[in-house]
Amino acid sequence: MPSWTDPKTPSFLPVSEHSDFPLQNIPFGVIGRPDEIFVCASRIGDTAIDLNAMEQLGYFDDLELPTGLFSQEALNEFISLGRPAWRAVRRRIAELYTVGSALEKKASERAEIEWPMAQVEVVLPVFVGDYTDFYASREHATNVGSMFRDPANALLPNWLHLPVGYHGRSSTIVESGVNVRRPNGQRKGPNDPAPVYGPSIKVDFELEMAFITGDGPVGETPIPVDRAEEHIFGLVLLNDWSARDVQQWEYVPLGPFLAKNFATSISPWIVTLDALEPFRTARPAQEDPLPLPYLQQEPTRANVDLQLEVAIAPDGHSETVVCQSNFKHMYWSMAQQLAHHTINGCLINAGDCMGSGTISGPDKGSFGSMLEITWNGKEPVTLADGSTRSFIEDGDTVTMRGFCKKDDLRIGFGEVSATLLPALSWNPASISKK
Repeated sequence: MPSWTDPKTPSFLPVSEHSDFPLQNIPFGVIGRPDEIFVCASRIGDTAIDLNAMEQLGYFDDLELPTGLFSQEALNEFISLGRPAWRAVRRRIAELYTVGSALEKKASERAEIEWPMAQVEVVLPVFVGDYTDFYASREHATNVGSMFRDPANALLPNWLHLPVGYHGRSSTIVESGVNVRRPNGQRKGPNDPAPVYGPSIKVDFELEMAFITGDGPVGETPIPVDRAEEHIFGLVLLNDWSARDVQQWEYVPLGPFLAKNFATSISPWIVTLDALEPFRTARPAQEDPLPLPYLQQEPTRANVDLQLEVAIAPDGHSETVVCQSNFKHMYWSMAQQLAHHTINGCLINAGDCMGSGTISGPDKGSFGSMLEITWNGKEPVTLADGSTRSFIEDGDTVTMRGFCKKDDLRIGFGEVSATLLPALSWNPASISKK
């Protein structure tokens, strides 16, 4: 039987040449079956693979996995087992679904394992205990610094020395398809005498990737940069929804707060680093200044050549692509981010989510936020229906897609999509005091 990792090796399941999920991908997620049972799953083409059913049928018996591992509604326990287990399970699934395998002709067993994607609900794949968002694109940081500070000194003094980040709120991380509500909050324009309360008028998307971690070392042991990827389970698309007017008023001196914690959307299928290995590429040079020793990393395969796009669709109208970027532009790599995150003894747990920060490229068409694309609203974009946008309006659906492609191999993430709903009509003064 040919190796399943060969791009020319097919699955016996139907897979379109344009699919993000060929045999060589084998991502991980969680599905709700038609009988309302939620289980861990994988996916090939438009077929969901019920890993709990595979486990019950004995296909993982020789892998020495904990009993009932895939009957759970989150992947955290599986992720905690570490890279050898991730690889063994992924290899077993792929081998079973290669043309000519023993499973191909077992119709009764396949009927228990396989579900058409149209019949299942795909939900949040992990319980996210902690969420960190980085600020790792030099182009994005330069654009924002130029917009709000001094273009000649757009980057703050620390930016080229460490991966800047902040701790976000995991309770409002949602999967693709869960709609997002425009947040209320305080905002104050530069000419306003005092802040006002009300709905944000500058809701924005941020095009990001995120990596989902395995468990880190116990105790206070940092993760070395050259071993950091051993603790990264895989990647998802991430939309870090932002309220720019709220952010501009609140972020000094401690950084983002209400402007970011109202919603973060992720794609539901976690694509492993192993699946992305054929698309590894160099990150930008870090020579002036050279990072401190704990952040120094061989650059040649530090990033991933991952094509990304963002589209906006007004209610009832077709979508318009407003951004096309690439994950390879990131100045600080995933390994550097994780090494820096743990250098002080911070503990990392299975299922933690680490956002890359907005992914912007070198030109306007590759900027990863409306803040940059419209230069804070001064240069609106025109959509296919003739309407214009400075920021996201109620009823707009924002969809992000991402995939890698090289020769005959395409590995992708599907999409993360959500519609912006109107703000709640809530007046704090109306709450009675008890």
